[in-house]
Amino acid sequence: MKILLTGAAGFIGMHCIERLLARGDSVVGVDNLNDYYDVSLKHDRLARIATHENFSNHVISVEDRDAMAELFAVEQPDRVIHLAAQAGVRYSLENPHAYIDANIQGFMNILEGCRHNGVEHLVYASSSSVYGGNELMPFSEHHSVDHPVSLYAATKKANELMAHTYSHLYGLPTTGLRFFTVYGPWGRPDMALFKFTNAMRKGEAIDVYNSGQMVRDFTYIDDIVEGVIRVLDKVATPNPDFDPLSPDPQSSTAPFRVFNIGNGNPTPLMDYIGALETALGVTAKKNMMPMQPGDVPATSADTSELADWVGFAPDTDVRIGVQRFVDWYVSYFGRNE
Repeated sequence: MKILLTGAAGFIGMHCIERLLARGDSVVGVDNLNDYYDVSLKHDRLARIATHENFSNHVISVEDRDAMAELFAVEQPDRVIHLAAQAGVRYSLENPHAYIDANIQGFMNILEGCRHNGVEHLVYASSSSVYGGNELMPFSEHHSVDHPVSLYAATKKANELMAHTYSHLYGLPTTGLRFFTVYGPWGRPDMALFKFTNAMRKGEAIDVYNSGQMVRDFTYIDDIVEGVIRVLDKVATPNPDFDPLSPDPQSSTAPFRVFNIGNGNPTPLMDYIGALETALGVTAKKNMMPMQPGDVPATSADTSELADWVGFAPDTDVRIGVQRFVDWYVSYFGRNE
């Protein structure tokens, strides 16, 4: 197949492209290479795939309506994986307009491109952050997600609503994937594991929010990629059992689906730090900090729907995943003698 993938220079994007190319698909990448974090890392990710004969990359912002419309018209992709977005909860408190531009306008352009060019299936990144103020664990796609606690979360919920509209009006099959705290080699520098590793190797203290009383469903990158590819291959369909008198948020009478992709094994933040201490052979100095605005104390994914749909659910042990990240980090940045 020909796959258009946005966020090609991103953490999840690069890993997905490697898998798609390895199995024989051709990939049209899109990334604006913005400076939200170190652009050199993005260039190095792209360098791993740039020479493949079935890969091309286009430096375009998804919010650029004309450029995206032209790209869709020229490339005519069979399916689309939309991962490009302005990420991060805390950054949304400082730069809210960036989220509306990339996550709302950008997603609108993706939907229009799919609609007008006969795309067979749109798979897009949602987020566990849509669960917001929910405290019923584990989070299920059947729960209401009407109480976001950050603008980032609100844009991801909006994406799901927009996707449903296009599935209903135009028969466009769409599948949203609610990612739960993705980590692993080539990860994002704004994520805790990256920050912690950098600080600990320098002998600096790490900031531990909510005095360490945080729980996250940390999900290893290889599991995320496996889920994305399997979902891409199984086109969303209407749910024949959908009851409009008791509507279920997870599916619809339209070809619309939403799935959690999480490890299903929530880990206390202090255990995560412990795994990192073991991998690095360093005891972390810890600054205990209060909870940050827009954050939530815990996440936990019910992945039964994903398992039923594609026969797979993530399960990589955090200690294994953290060790793999540290091995990559030390190799990439050099040993700190």
